[in-house]
Amino acid sequence: MKKLIFICFLIVSSSVSSQNAEVSSPDGKVKLKVFIENGQPIYSVTYNDKTILENSPLGLVTNEGSFVDNMSFVESSNGKVDKRYVQEKIKQSSVHYEANSLTFTMANADKKQLSILFQVSNNDIAFRYELPIWGETMSCVVEKEVTGFRFPSFTTSFLSNMMKPMTGFARTAPSYESGYTSDSPIETNRAEYGYVFPGLFHVGDNGWVLVSETGVSSLYCGSHLSKYNDGVYTVDYPDQNNNNGFGSTGAQVGLPGVTPWRTISVGETLKPIVETTIPFDVVEPLYNASQDFKYGRGSWSWLVWQDNSMNYEDQVKYIDLAAAMNLEYILIDAWWDKNIGYDRMEELIQYAKSKGVGVFLWYNSNGSANDAFQTPRNKMNTSIARKKEMKWLKDAGVKGVKVDFFGGDKQETMRLYEDILSDANYYGLMVIFHGATVPRGWERMYPNFVGSEAVLASEMLIFSQDVRNKESFYASLHPFIRNSVASMEFGGVLLNNFLNKGNTKGQERLTSNTFQLATSVLFQNPIQMFGLTPNNLEDTPKYQLDFLRYVPTTWDETVYIDGYPGKYVVLARRHGNTWYVAGVNAQKEPLNMKITLPMIPAGDYLQLYKDGDNQGIETVKLKKNQEITLEIPSNGGVVIVN
Repeated sequence: MKKLIFICFLIVSSSVSSQNAEVSSPDGKVKLKVFIENGQPIYSVTYNDKTILENSPLGLVTNEGSFVDNMSFVESSNGKVDKRYVQEKIKQSSVHYEANSLTFTMANADKKQLSILFQVSNNDIAFRYELPIWGETMSCVVEKEVTGFRFPSFTTSFLSNMMKPMTGFARTAPSYESGYTSDSPIETNRAEYGYVFPGLFHVGDNGWVLVSETGVSSLYCGSHLSKYNDGVYTVDYPDQNNNNGFGSTGAQVGLPGVTPWRTISVGETLKPIVETTIPFDVVEPLYNASQDFKYGRGSWSWLVWQDNSMNYEDQVKYIDLAAAMNLEYILIDAWWDKNIGYDRMEELIQYAKSKGVGVFLWYNSNGSANDAFQTPRNKMNTSIARKKEMKWLKDAGVKGVKVDFFGGDKQETMRLYEDILSDANYYGLMVIFHGATVPRGWERMYPNFVGSEAVLASEMLIFSQDVRNKESFYASLHPFIRNSVASMEFGGVLLNNFLNKGNTKGQERLTSNTFQLATSVLFQNPIQMFGLTPNNLEDTPKYQLDFLRYVPTTWDETVYIDGYPGKYVVLARRHGNTWYVAGVNAQKEPLNMKITLPMIPAGDYLQLYKDGDNQGIETVKLKKNQEITLEIPSNGGVVIVN
């Protein structure tokens, strides 16, 4: 694991007295204005002098007073941020973040002050509220946030709705597992419970915008976008019914304190959206890694073979599969404690170790948040139980845990996420979250965090015909939205023709093998649990298995090539000196296109994984113009390796 380092410089200039403040990106293309109008704080954003956000509201409501109306300007100051850091778990391993900053301070009718810190880089805006000590008051509850996003009326959206709390399987919603609408007029965005972060917006010819948040820890709640109301989306806090109604919907804040960052990524094209690192640029590690954690790929029996595979003999088969495929890990899912038991699990872990395979074990986060009944249960929800269990995990040689079924986005639940991560780090364990919220800067904040589901993931390909029908549609969205802001533990790469143990009839897979190979590159997560089955060693072409034996899960660079959300996507990722180019086609018609690969020298020989009638691997020489022609069938894919 690369040593985690960062260098940060913040230079602040003198304060000014104008009630209208402005900050621009270093290249001058992004301009943000903030001002007070009729006592209300307002901001707006342009890119290349084109409107991105019209006048949009700012402000907080706390139990110590409102900072929405009757506000007056106090002062503003400008500065610069220059920061370098290394982070191997995200889409780019070495990052140089440069931004111009603006601190805008105002006061309410009671003379209590509130500041907003804006940081504007070339394609990204991040801002947060900063609450000082008010006299002798050193704590407050933030009850509501009125931060809004007012897009031009011709904007269209790509959004996933928040799930109704305490619904779905064992009342485990919300778990960020809804589908997406694509290119919808914003006035149609009326989902009762709002929309999850991130949200993608197409502002016509003015550009593209991705809205999200980052920096959420135990010190705050998670939030989401409201439904479209009176021309604006606002930042909404969790519904009271999250976590079975327990806990505040706002945030308990010690003073001085800050809110999480609201982020806005903008561009004329989708390139800055796909390549953004803003979720990580503005946060810092909260503790040091207890050891060097090893990332990689794993096998996972539960996905296709389901609950019946939770036995010693089938897990041996999947350990052997992992060893044969050069996979670093196996994930052993629910019911292992009942069907295998702790003593035999120790034997199984040693068998896996003898094969060079590390073990991840599944846990239920409950608890008290919902009715999820799978075991192990009541092992991760309290400090005493968790530490006892994690000591056993460490002594047994387990490498990581996958913890499932969380209760929503309240601060109460954010504390549970952080407590699990912190304790796991102490015991040398990596953590994957499932049935969970979207990560918000966690790859950088928590060194042993290695991914979250928070998406309509591979298990729903097993359970839902509708999701199977839309597999390529969703795959063409994720690099622009969900996977743009955080790691995504999708659990993909399914090579069975039928997504069940028999593999002869039933849940038919509608995408090609090359499509599945492509998603191993398109979907970024430092730990990838593949949906392979032992029979794939015999029924899958050797060149496809060989690709999966060596495809990396960490990347030094990510470059957007081409695409349109919901239709198709092609992007490139570099690991060391090797480039992987991957694409999928969600359209009904075959996609014929020419792409340019400026990152690969002309004359290099490329391995082209073709799809369709000519499925196979072909060696091609990159032309002088670094252009290559691609043919991707409907529900198909392409992979290129230099």
